[in-house]
Amino acid sequence: MTAPTGNDYVVRAIRPADWEKVKQLRLDALRDPIAHLAFLETYDNAAAQPDSFWQDRAVGSGEGSTTALQFIAEAPDGTWAGSVTVLMEEAGTQDWAGYPVERRQGHAVGVFVRPEHRGNGLVQALFEAGTAWAWEQRAERVRLFVHEENARAQAAYRKLGFEPSGRVVSFTKDEAENELEFVLEPPA
Repeated sequence: MTAPTGNDYVVRAIRPADWEKVKQLRLDALRDPIAHLAFLETYDNAAAQPDSFWQDRAVGSGEGSTTALQFIAEAPDGTWAGSVTVLMEEAGTQDWAGYPVERRQGHAVGVFVRPEHRGNGLVQALFEAGTAWAWEQRAERVRLFVHEENARAQAAYRKLGFEPSGRVVSFTKDEAENELEFVLEPPA
C-alpha cells in the first residue's frame, strides 16, 4: 500500500458531534515534541478542561459558524490526521492577544498534522479549505503566527504562499520568545 497524498484525505469542517475527536486531536497535538513552539496552550491545561469545554469548542468552530471554523483531515483509515482553525477578525477590534486588527482577516491557528501524515501535501489541503472559507467570509488577508525557531513550519507556510509581514510579537513575558506574523493575500 502506498502512503496517502493530500488528495486522499477528506477535508471538512468539524461538527458539534465531533467534540471527542476534537479533544483527542488537540491533546495529541499538545504532546508533539515541538508543541512548546507551536501552541500557547499546554497539555496539562487542555487535559484538565471538562467535556463541556470541548463540546462548546466543537459548536463554536463547527459547521455553519461564520466567526471560526476548524477543518480536519480524515485519512483513508478514518484517523483524523490533522487540522487548522481559521478565526475571523474584524477591522477596528483587538485580536485575542490585544493587538489592533487593521482589516477584516482570517487568522489561522491550531495547525497540526500528525507526524506520520507529514510531507505528503496534507497541510496544503487543510489550508486550501481554510483559506477558501476565509475568502468566502470576505477576508482581506489570512494571517498566522509562527515561532521564530520553528523553521519547519515557516518553510511549510512559505510553500503555501504566506510571507513574513515584518511584524514580530511576543505572547509570553519572555521577550526572547518571538512569534513572526506571516500573511497571505487573496488570489487575484
